[in-house]
Amino acid sequence: MGPLNEEFDPDAVLWVRGVDYVGGWREARGAARELSDALARAGLAGDDVTVRADAAPDGSGLVRLTCSAETARNVALLTRVTAARLRRAG
Repeated sequence: MGPLNEEFDPDAVLWVRGVDYVGGWREARGAARELSDALARAGLAGDDVTVRADAAPDGSGLVRLTCSAETARNVALLTRVTAARLRRAG
């Protein structure tokens, strides 16, 4: 699949009249691209990583990250290190 999965099947969801799913999905798509790019820059993009834009039932954007346990641990480590650096700088 690759790091960014933009497949969307409109027939696979239940649509509620008046909910702006497209707006939420577009927002999520941009965020998914940012996340995918950040993972790639950190050396964490690979065949085991999928980032997918979606929309919640209320229309808000969702980003789904699927990865191996090892990659998840590396993302957690990177997040902890970054948080510690930000605390020291702030």
